[in-house]
Amino acid sequence: MTPLPLLRQLFDRAVEVADPMRALAGHLPEKPAGRVVVIGAGKASARMAEAVESLWGPCEGLVITRYGYGRPCKGIEIVEAAHPVPDAAGLAATARMLHLVEGLGEGDFVLALISGGASALLTAPREGISLAGKQAVNAALLASGAPITAMNTLRKHLSRVKGGQLAAAAYPARMLALMISDVPGDDPAFIGSGPTVAEPSTPAEARAIADRWGLDLPAAVAAVLAGPSPVVVPGDPRLSKVENRLFAAPSQSLEAARLMAEAAGCEVRLLGDALEGEARDVAADQAAEALRIAAELRPGDSPVLLLSGGELTVTRRGTGIGGPNAEFCLALALALQGHPGIHAIACDTDGVDGAAEVAGALVSPDTLALARAKGIDPATALAANDAHSFFGAIGAQVVTGPTLTNVNDFRALLISAPAT
Repeated sequence: MTPLPLLRQLFDRAVEVADPMRALAGHLPEKPAGRVVVIGAGKASARMAEAVESLWGPCEGLVITRYGYGRPCKGIEIVEAAHPVPDAAGLAATARMLHLVEGLGEGDFVLALISGGASALLTAPREGISLAGKQAVNAALLASGAPITAMNTLRKHLSRVKGGQLAAAAYPARMLALMISDVPGDDPAFIGSGPTVAEPSTPAEARAIADRWGLDLPAAVAAVLAGPSPVVVPGDPRLSKVENRLFAAPSQSLEAARLMAEAAGCEVRLLGDALEGEARDVAADQAAEALRIAAELRPGDSPVLLLSGGELTVTRRGTGIGGPNAEFCLALALALQGHPGIHAIACDTDGVDGAAEVAGALVSPDTLALARAKGIDPATALAANDAHSFFGAIGAQVVTGPTLTNVNDFRALLISAPAT
């Protein structure tokens, strides 16, 4: 098989095994007796709700997902809202969700469906913070280059639903939270900013994050952070009836891709499923490793596949359109300088890289030449954070539409042996 189609098939396989319709069933118990309420948020949450109803039948509940990511459910209401910057639809739906669970009793059961994207979709700013203030903080975080753990720690202290507060609102009902991980390390406390998980951090730590990443906080937000936080600390009895269970993670998707690549004759080297860092810096490191391997391969050797996951970041310096996967690919192409034996793909498994409706991009030996033939300077595009426009112009974008799952970034570099 030629390199680029193989790389695309590996990405599609990674997405396929994380589809809730395939992955959720083995983790869902029999439907409990009594009142059952299904709640949830995230880019995969509507698909998760669809999977639940395929097994339990119509259920009472409310799930918030990204615009365009809704699914047909017979009982659970699906609300679409904005991501990655929250909007009024998410604000109103979150208020309704809190109202739905606040009246539950000891005999009731809550199934919470949480996936990446819930941080923006579950929107309930603390008193004194307006929606505009919350939007400003989210936009600043997205442009700062801060890792997801730092972003979500700060978000928890500005919310009435994150950091265990959604689960606390449902107490004394029993709760099972089923999660898809989109965070390096798979810590449930950071998936969707942990609405069902205790939070040990303090407002002082949240303020330190804002300082570390140079965020210009609105006055109302700074004032809220100067006081006590409503996050639910470890040991709080309101979380005593909550079970948090992970059912899909990046490691599972990378393993599926590894098996497919090995079946195609590749030697696979896993670089890790929890990589973090600036996209262009990680690209430089992986390009150096790929070039080293390419120099060692001899005619007849098996191709080598470098496989990795995690979540890279972009510190926005320019005004272009480009998420971390596209920026990784552009920086990689520049570092490889058209090496004839190296191809690559980098995509977000949810189908959205940054704020663009594009999953990511493909890199081939002719990437730079194609761009220059169209009068596009690759280095200028990278400096402007305009990687999506760059790959769009040369027809090398990966566009999937909503994948209905989210296990974070997928990166694969294929290094082929030289011809005989």
